[in-house]
Amino acid sequence: MSIRVSPKTWYLIHKWTSLICTLFMLLLCLTGLPLIFAEEIDQALGRSVELPPLKASEARADLDAIVADAQARKPGHVAQFLLGDAEEPNLLSVRLGESVAAPDASAFYSYDARSGAFLLDYPLAEGFMNIILRLHIDMFAGLPGMLFLGAMGVLLVTSLVSGAIVYGYYMRKLPFGTVRRQRSPRLKWLDLHNLLGIVTLVWFLAVGLTGVVNTLAEPIFSHWQATELAEMLAPYRNQPAHSGTLSVQKAWAAAQQAAPDMSLSFMAFPGNDFAGPNQFVAFMQGTTPLTSKLLLPIMIDASSSQVLETRNLPVYVSALLLSKPLHFGNYGGLPLKILWTLLDGICIAVLISGLYLWLTTRKTLFETRFDQLDREAKDNLALNPQEQAE
Repeated sequence: MSIRVSPKTWYLIHKWTSLICTLFMLLLCLTGLPLIFAEEIDQALGRSVELPPLKASEARADLDAIVADAQARKPGHVAQFLLGDAEEPNLLSVRLGESVAAPDASAFYSYDARSGAFLLDYPLAEGFMNIILRLHIDMFAGLPGMLFLGAMGVLLVTSLVSGAIVYGYYMRKLPFGTVRRQRSPRLKWLDLHNLLGIVTLVWFLAVGLTGVVNTLAEPIFSHWQATELAEMLAPYRNQPAHSGTLSVQKAWAAAQQAAPDMSLSFMAFPGNDFAGPNQFVAFMQGTTPLTSKLLLPIMIDASSSQVLETRNLPVYVSALLLSKPLHFGNYGGLPLKILWTLLDGICIAVLISGLYLWLTTRKTLFETRFDQLDREAKDNLALNPQEQAE
C-alpha cells in the first residue's frame, strides 16, 4: 500500500518549515558573508602576518625555544598546543592556558618557523569578527545554541526538499523558469522566489547539510575522545604526569619521521584532553587541498620521544573535518569565495522574498492552486478505483 502526499500537504510542509527557520537562516547567511573572507578581513585588521623573506636553506627554528618564549610572555601560564598552518608551512603558533587542560585559551602567539622570531599576539574573544563568528556558530549560547541552529538547519533541508516538489507541481503548465512580469507584483515576486530557489537548490542543500554537521562538532569530538582516543591512551592512563622538561622538538621530529609526507596541524601537550599524562599527540595533515583537511593522530612518548601508536580517524570525524571548508567555501581560493558570496546573496533574496510573500496575503496563490490540484487528484481517483485500491 503506497502513501500519497497531496500537493497541498507538500506546500504546507514547505510553508511552515520555511517560516520557522527563515529568520535564523537570514542571520546565518548575513553572518556567513564576512566569514567567507575571514582571512582577508584579518589581514585588513592587522590580525595576520606576512613572513619576512629568508634564504631557502635557512634552518628551522628550535621548537623548544619557541614554546619557552611563549610561556615567558605569559608568566604562570603553560603551553597547551603547538599549531601549524596548512597554507603557510613557515608559520607556527602556540596556544597557552592557565593549565594544560584548561578549556579556554589565555594567549595565542605566532612565530616564524624558520627564524623563531615572534610575529603576533592574536587577540582572543574580541573584535568584530569574533562577534560575527559567535553569532554564526552558537548565537552566544554555547552548545545549546549550536544544537538549536542545527535543528533550524534540519528544517531548512526539509523546506528545500518540499519546495522542490512544490515547484514541480506549480510549474506543470508553465515553462521552467517562467517569470510573469506582466501580472501583479506579488505574482512576479512568487515566480522570482521559485526561480531563485530552484537555481540555488543544490548549493543551499550542500551548505545546509554541512552546517548541520558542523553544529555537531562538539558532540562528535567528545564521542571520539571518549571512545577512540580513550582506547589509544588506555594502556598509559595510570602513568604519573610527566615531571621533567618536555622536548617538543624531539616529539615533532618523531611525528615527522612517522609521517614524512605530512605537515603539522596541531600537537597536544601531555596532560591535555587530546593527549595522555605522559604523551604528546601530534595531529598531522596532508599537503593537498583535500588531505589538508584530514588528520592523522600520532601518539609520542614524552620521555623517550618514541612513536607509540598511529591511528586513522573514524569516518564520522573525517566527514566533520571535510564539511567545514565546504560550508564556508574556503578550500578553492578567491574565485570560489566570490562564487560562495554570490550564491549566499541569492539565498538571502530567496529568504526575504519568501517572508514577503507570507506577509502580504493570508491565502496565497499557492494554496489556491493546490486546492485545485487536490480536487483534480480526487477526481482522478474516483475515475480509477483500481488505482485507489493500490
